[in-house]
Parts: sequence; structure tokens; C-alpha cells
Amino acid sequence: MDLLLARRRQGGVHVSLIEAAVFGQPRYVTTRRSRVPLTAMPELPEVETTRRGLEPHLAGQTILRLAIHDHRLRWPVDARLPQTLAGQRVESVERRAKYLLLRLTHGTVLWHLGMSGSLRVVPSGLPVDPHDHIDLILSSGHTVRFNDPRRFGSVIYVTGDPQLHPLLAKLAPEPFDAAFDGAYLWRISRRRKVSVKQLIMNGQLVTGVGNIYASEVLFQSGIRPRRQSRGLNRDDTARLVKAIRKVLRQAIKVGGTSLRDYVNPDGNPGYFRQKLYVYERAGEPCRNCGTSIRALTQGQRSTYYCPACQR
Repeated sequence: MDLLLARRRQGGVHVSLIEAAVFGQPRYVTTRRSRVPLTAMPELPEVETTRRGLEPHLAGQTILRLAIHDHRLRWPVDARLPQTLAGQRVESVERRAKYLLLRLTHGTVLWHLGMSGSLRVVPSGLPVDPHDHIDLILSSGHTVRFNDPRRFGSVIYVTGDPQLHPLLAKLAPEPFDAAFDGAYLWRISRRRKVSVKQLIMNGQLVTGVGNIYASEVLFQSGIRPRRQSRGLNRDDTARLVKAIRKVLRQAIKVGGTSLRDYVNPDGNPGYFRQKLYVYERAGEPCRNCGTSIRALTQGQRSTYYCPACQR
């Protein structure tokens, strides 16, 4: 997907998609033919891409002011937050599952993008659009702006160890942690009366495997999505762990999934979607064997698989 990177004027300030450093998703991506509304849900690779893009703009900066334009997110934004954050220094930008952790001088901001949220760096003073909810004004002269049309995102300030907060405390190991291995996955699958796809998408068992990547992981491991978790053997779970890491690493490397509209922090489209083997390819030939890719619905989510390559 080609982006029109021509400069545009907003409120007297020239801004291009590159210069504005779009984080996550702008409201539209301009193609040669049309402007496409954003609908993609950020998954772990997109959140990690956002983290990597934000960190050089945030780390070491002092928060001059927090402006709340609309407090109506998944949970109402605390009205005391502007006073709490003002004057604090951003020490680092981390990630836990799909949460961004802004480590500050005296606490941590847990930031979740929800289903449609995006963070982008813009010049301070840029006019606010209808779905711009929060501005983090920095000492650098830039602003980190949170846009969330569906308002499922959240911004929560915590003191002490953020890993003990209820939103993070029960999360499973990260896919790249040593604790997440074939033996762990085999052990937790013994007592689960769910399909393998439901197993790997359970954030309290495995973090970071969203719907898009789950189909790709199962294809890479040669396992059908409806297969019962309890029926997996140790070889199966070892292949699943290897596939989860491979697929997520590939997606992070190229900046997440484009999904018609995803734009990475540099304003360029993520191209992982061009490498998808099964997702949204129903009726198309399998890239490995030529068999027609099939689609089914699991838990109100679309699933794609190859009936020949996956058993």
C-alpha cells in the first residue's frame, strides 16, 4: 500500500506523515485511490513497534503538562492525572503484553491502545481532532497524542511495582521469555477443554498471540485450529512455541501488520501482511501445497487454515 507522503498544512503548521512520526494508526491512510478508515486492532507486534518508535522521543524528556480532551476511555481518566504527571521525567518506555509502560520519576503509566487506539508524536500546539483524547506535552517541544475512536483504550497511573497491578499480575509469560517453552505449554494444555487456537489466544496462559497471528502460528506448526488442546503431545507444543516466536519476531521486524491501514512509527506501511500464509486468504491456494485455504468461525472470530498442511 502506497502512502501519499506529500506535506499537508494543519493549523498553520506543515506536517507530513513522516515528520509527524505517526505511531500506531493515523485516522486515515491515503492511498493513490482513496482514504481508508482505520479498523485494525493493535496486537503485540504493533504495540512493540509503537514502543520502539516512542522511546527515542520520550526517554529523558520531562512532562510539562498532560491535557485531557476527553476522559471517556475504557475507564474514565483520573482528573488528578495532569497534576500527578507534571514535572516528572520519563525514564524508559517498556512493554508488557499489549500494555505500554511509561516509567516515570515517581511512578508508571500503564497505557493500553484498546481496539482502535494510536499514539503519535506531533508538534505541540497542533489542533485537536474529534478522537484525540489525551496530549502528553514534553520538554522537547513535541506532544505525544492519543487517538482512540472506539475509546477502549486506557491510561492508568500506578506507584510501586507495576507488575503487581491487577491488570498485569495475572498475565502469562512473554513469548520470548525462557519460562515460555514447550514443557510449559504442554503442562497447561493437559487440563484445558478448549481448542488449541483458544489456548494460545488466552492472555492468562500465553501473551501476545492475537487473532491474526494465531492463524499464522497454527499454520507454521502444522496444527488445525479446532484440535483439542488436551490432545497435543510434547512435539506439538514444542512446534507451537517455536512458531509463536518465529511469527511474532517476523511481524515485529517489519513493523507489524498493515491490515489495509496500519502505519508504523516512521509513516511507512507494515508489510508483514504480504507474508501471511492463511489469514484472510480463504479460497486462495496454499503457498505451500496449493490446496484451497478454508475459513471458519471460532468464538466469533475468523480463523483460516490449510486442510492439507495442518492436521
